[in-house]
Amino acid sequence: MSLPRRFLEFAMQSGALAFGEFTTKSGRKTPYFFNAGRFDRGLTLGGLARFYAQTLLSARDHGRVSFDMLFGPAYKGITLASATAVALAEMGMDLPFSYNRKERKDHGEGGDLVGAPLHGRVMIVDDVITDGAAKREALELIRANGAQPAGVVIMLDRMERTGSDRDLSPLSAVRSFEQTTGVPVISIANLDDLIEFLRSDSPLVAGARPYLPAIEAYRGRYGA
Repeated sequence: MSLPRRFLEFAMQSGALAFGEFTTKSGRKTPYFFNAGRFDRGLTLGGLARFYAQTLLSARDHGRVSFDMLFGPAYKGITLASATAVALAEMGMDLPFSYNRKERKDHGEGGDLVGAPLHGRVMIVDDVITDGAAKREALELIRANGAQPAGVVIMLDRMERTGSDRDLSPLSAVRSFEQTTGVPVISIANLDDLIEFLRSDSPLVAGARPYLPAIEAYRGRYGA
């Protein structure tokens, strides 16, 4: 079984992947919803971190990225980068990691960074890319500290075009980010993987399969 399919099964079992009628931050009506906040137990967070680690190691082994440390943008990225560092260490790749504060600290250790000093090629670990603003801030911070962004790894690439219904971009949020920054984005799974999963014979998708036509229509309307 492929890594994306195993991840999607895991996300469904964890309650992070749901089907129905939802409204996204941009106001779009979507037949599926991915809530990373549902990985809220030690067991599920550990499982999620292993998917991140396996995705990174596979991308490295296929020559897509190389990296020397991990960085987690506040706030969700803090937990994700920390947990992924643990999972990578368990797989034989012990790397430093750090994360940023939303507000600069003027006492104690001070500054806006916590953890290992940023150096070398830095992999950003986060949940999704919507408008990419938080990731661009992370790129600026990494470069300001004399390091080089290696890439961004996320859970799910929705493969959606940005913009309003009347003025849709030809590019998805992820591809737009890659094109404007020159930084590669790697995802554990994407919308095409989800559609393939719903077409599969997995017993987990029986209740979700009725939403497949709506998801395919959504892909046809907004997909890049």
